[in-house]
Formats: sequence, structure tokens, C-alpha cells
Amino acid sequence: MFQNVKSTLSGYAKYRGEGHIAFVLHRIAGLATVIFLGLHIIITSLVFFAPSWYDKAIQIFRNPLVMIAEIIMAFFVVYHGVNGLRIAYLDLFRPDLWTTAPTRKATRGVFAVAILLWLPALIIMGHSLLVHGLGLLGGE
Repeated sequence: MFQNVKSTLSGYAKYRGEGHIAFVLHRIAGLATVIFLGLHIIITSLVFFAPSWYDKAIQIFRNPLVMIAEIIMAFFVVYHGVNGLRIAYLDLFRPDLWTTAPTRKATRGVFAVAILLWLPALIIMGHSLLVHGLGLLGGE
């Protein structure tokens, strides 16, 4: 079993161009999204089952490092969704575009769209980081 994991990870580590970066980032973003959703469900359920633990969890989430991780997590969610739409479109409607040049162009487009869709979240979450996490801009 360990040999399979080692083989898989070494295969991911070998650089094979932009498409490979998109593939690896899609996997990382998917894993991060699953972890985030699991934690979100558990922590939100604390409101009902253990309100004092929920209050402690909220204090942890006001830590600047955790807030930065949440901003990055927001990008992962957006990127995973946009890249998933690209993959679905190519698989369902345009399998002929699974070649190097169109894939490279589409990968760049996915990054651009993901960043544009993520910018509002970055601004809102970044403001919250400055105010609540770092106490700047008249924050707490």
C-alpha cells in the first residue's frame, strides 16, 4: 500500500506543464474543500450541542493566521468550481479540445476567471482580517 502512495505522490511531483499544475491544484483544492466543509459542519453544529465550545472556536477563527487560511480556502473553492466546469464542458461537449494548446489556453482562462470571482471575497475577508484579526482600521 505504501508503495502505491509513494508512486502516486512521485507522479504528482513531476512537472509536466500548465495542465499538470491545473490537475494537481484541482486535487489539492478538492481535498481542501472537503476538509473545510467537514469542519464547517462540525463547528456549526457546536452551536446546538456545545455553545461554549462554539464560542471558543469563533475565537480561534479570529486568529490572523486562520483568517489568512480562510482567504486561501475561498480561492480553492472558487478555483475548484471553475476548473470543474471546464473539465465537465470538455468531457461532455468538446473532447476534441483535450490537446496541449487549447488546454493551456483554457487553464490560463480558469486561473483568470477564478481570480476575478475570488476578488470580492478577498476584499471582504481581507477587510475582516484587518479589522477583527489585526485590530487595524478602527477594529477591536
